[in-house]
Amino acid sequence: MIPAPSGTTRLYVIVGDPIAQVRSPAGVSAEFAARGHDGILVPVQVATADLAEFLAVASRLKNLDGIVVTIPHKFACYQACASATKRAHFLRTVNLMRRRSDGSWHGDMVDGLGFLGAARAKGIDPRGIRALLVGAGGAGSAIALALVEAGVSELAVHDSSAERRDALVQQLNGLGKVSVRAGTVDPAGFDFVANATPAGMKDGDPFPVDVTRLASSAYCGCVITKPEISPFIAAARKLGCVTATGTDMYQQHQGIMVDFLLGTDGGR
Repeated sequence: MIPAPSGTTRLYVIVGDPIAQVRSPAGVSAEFAARGHDGILVPVQVATADLAEFLAVASRLKNLDGIVVTIPHKFACYQACASATKRAHFLRTVNLMRRRSDGSWHGDMVDGLGFLGAARAKGIDPRGIRALLVGAGGAGSAIALALVEAGVSELAVHDSSAERRDALVQQLNGLGKVSVRAGTVDPAGFDFVANATPAGMKDGDPFPVDVTRLASSAYCGCVITKPEISPFIAAARKLGCVTATGTDMYQQHQGIMVDFLLGTDGGR
């Protein structure tokens, strides 16, 4: 149970546009309480045009200790951080910000950890498998980096923006770890298919991949939390694929998020 907030409660916000789909406020607030921390996470909807103004105000709120960042603000919020983890610097994006002692912000990007955690919880080991990632935005780039670091044998990236896709492919190939190339909506031949786009949040959205080409042996993961089961995941389940939803992903990285916000992540 989440205790009623008081004047001493430390404030955390999750910022995005839209924001109604997020599941973090209740779970993170409950985790704060379980750890004996008097804190609460609340959602705030901020348009892209208003983000700079919001961050300027947020920096002056003395009881605001952290910000969780969701679409479409992850790249812009990285620019607002005075420091960040190595992976956030590599990706130039953040989904978490915590207050530093000097009042500025320190950022991290843990979407990839949560996504792979959900896969591993379903018995999937990414090492040595062929992966297709759809979406090269903030979450997608973090998932791509996590897949490369996990040792996939090959990674193909598809995005509606060829420029964004190619930039991520070039950046990941620069690590010299795994062959990364441009992909398509055809998932045939892939063992691991990841949707890191909003496709499926709205009625009538197209599938992120051609689901008729999915193999029943493929693992399919999705970042979408609303609806609970996206059309892509529903189609994959009909084929017999092992799947994980955006909620499964969130459940895996809730603890990681709280560790970071409270500064108990070991300073990584």
